[in-house]
Amino acid sequence: MVTGATQVPLRVEYDAAHGGRWTSLRGGGRQWLWRGPQQGRHGVRPDDAFVDAGGLEECLPTVRGEPDHGEVWSRPWRSAGPGTLVIQRPTFVLTRRITDSGGVVVADYRLAADPGHRFVWAAHALLGLSPEARLDAPAGTPTRLHPEAAALLPPGTWPTDAPWLTGAWPAPAGLTLDTFGPDDGTALGAVLLDCPRVQVVDESDRLTVELECDGQPRSTALWRNLGGWPEDCPYRSIGVEPMLGAAFDLADAGPADAAVVPATGEITWRLTISAHRTH
Repeated sequence: MVTGATQVPLRVEYDAAHGGRWTSLRGGGRQWLWRGPQQGRHGVRPDDAFVDAGGLEECLPTVRGEPDHGEVWSRPWRSAGPGTLVIQRPTFVLTRRITDSGGVVVADYRLAADPGHRFVWAAHALLGLSPEARLDAPAGTPTRLHPEAAALLPPGTWPTDAPWLTGAWPAPAGLTLDTFGPDDGTALGAVLLDCPRVQVVDESDRLTVELECDGQPRSTALWRNLGGWPEDCPYRSIGVEPMLGAAFDLADAGPADAAVVPATGEITWRLTISAHRTH
């Protein structure tokens, strides 16, 4: 915690019927979750195209790729007790329990599947941030830029047919990513490898996000859309996304780039979110 800062209690709300989506993360008079301009989220059916409504979407077993943003965001989850939801698919069962006692939001996950089952999971959190906001992560963290960043680099920089280009945080390949700034018409995605804890700093507010999971690759994905996407009607959206795995698309994930269910047939992880405000 920063010296001179006090904890701001957080409260969370979610929508079980529509993908278990987190619809609110509020504390100290501030709503941290951004709400998007796209309509029709409540009318989504399985296998529909993704609707960018904002909030926090549960992405499993992939983020990009097929199906876009995974299988579980477009399906209803069922209640299994206070704060607990379950969704069952042909190859896995995911259980999530959220508590916010003490003002710290804790989300505990359990995925049951056949041993060896590979997946990528991300808490696709889109945040409402000012142009002064920044992302605080350890300097030097290996960071994978994804192909949309190629247009922002000098010609010939991007390796031929490569799914990503790796550089050091906060400026992989010379692109400064830790500050968000005003809209500049760009949009890019990146993954900070072996980076389970980050802080979002926005003026006097600080949001800390931490992911715990033994023996699995833990990353933080970044979606920095400063009015560069979608092409037909661009808007601003900032995603800071705790991730199990190291690639947006499960199809691109090598042996060390995806989470793998162990011999027990079960894997658990915990997401913790807290907020502080400086004086």
